Amino acid sequence: MLTKLRHQTDQVAYRIINRALRDDRGAETAEYAIVIMAAVALAGVLVAVVQSDAVRQIIEDLVTSAFQA
Repeated sequence: MLTKLRHQTDQVAYRIINRALRDDRGAETAEYAIVIMAAVALAGVLVAVVQSDAVRQIIEDLVTSAFQA
């Protein structure tokens, strides 16, 4: 009797653990949030770089030379 009870308990524990490990609800939402945060961080870096005087001068020179050609 004790062996049968232990076996049933093990089966229930296995099902609970297996279900918990397979449960991935919300994973896609978290992935989207991480991608959006990375994109915002990259946009912030690009804005900082483009606003620097050296890069601004390079872009201005490229545009000017493109219109003069």
